[in-house]
Amino acid sequence: MAISSRQGLIDYCLRRLGYPVIEINVDDDQIEDRIDDAFQHWNEYHFDGVERSYIKRELTGSALTISTAATFTEGERVTGGTTNAIAIVHKSSAGTSVVYEKPITATEFAVGEDITGFDSGATGTITAIVKGDIENGYIPIGNEVLNVTKLFKFGGVYGRGGGKSDGLFDVDYQFALNDMYNLLSADVTYYAQVKTHMNLLENLFTNERPIRFNRKTNRVYIDTDMDRTFNIGNWVIAEGYAIIDATTFTEVYDDMFLKRYATALIKRQWGENMKKFGGIALPGGVTLNGDQIYSEAIQEVATIEDEMQLKYELPPMMIAG
Repeated sequence: MAISSRQGLIDYCLRRLGYPVIEINVDDDQIEDRIDDAFQHWNEYHFDGVERSYIKRELTGSALTISTAATFTEGERVTGGTTNAIAIVHKSSAGTSVVYEKPITATEFAVGEDITGFDSGATGTITAIVKGDIENGYIPIGNEVLNVTKLFKFGGVYGRGGGKSDGLFDVDYQFALNDMYNLLSADVTYYAQVKTHMNLLENLFTNERPIRFNRKTNRVYIDTDMDRTFNIGNWVIAEGYAIIDATTFTEVYDDMFLKRYATALIKRQWGENMKKFGGIALPGGVTLNGDQIYSEAIQEVATIEDEMQLKYELPPMMIAG
């Protein structure tokens, strides 16, 4: 019978250990912990535990919340009265929020100071500051993402997209728009030659967008001048690997490796619980031997983990240089 739920997986593991014929001396919370451990190991090392995923994010700007409504015009400079921080208004604002990319000065705005618009003369007192993606220099990532491998870089060595290096209307786009029709009536020699030359220029003068990622922070840092590279509202797309959600894809619970590994972990917990009662004689001549259960479980866990590394783990990426 196929297993399709967490409780079904727990029941399977207990039956495999002998329940209900024998009593399994493991607390329910301990069982839940061992199931969590099994899923964590399975997700991080088994090739079926993750899937390639694409993460998209619309970049946000920083926002100043002011005490009273004021009208600031797009493109004007606003200056902090205390910190002397300066930022450029992203778009016209007639409410209590002023949006900008990041301060163009080394200092930052502070809550409680007054700001003044250079062109409009509008003023307001800052009551809250929310930093956006461009000022932070990173984009937030969900807990389900295990790894981020690359950030797609739109725009080539020629394309600047209105002053920003990730514009979609680069030379590749223009070539496809204006010259692709030639391929309908001629061979692809010209296309192949041009693309080869363009790829050579890309490899010589541009690199992959450098990023840093750690799952414990859930942030992808983009190592570039964010305010010079991106605009508020631009989309960034990253490639990575996300954990398979068992509650959505219930076939996960019936995975052969996961069932064996979860059973071995619960058995190890059982042995740990019973070790202190080793050698105690029970009525009927039965003697408890928790050490043997524990030793068997330790060996089973090690064997399953070794098998996983040899058969189920994706090979590490090799870098030659």
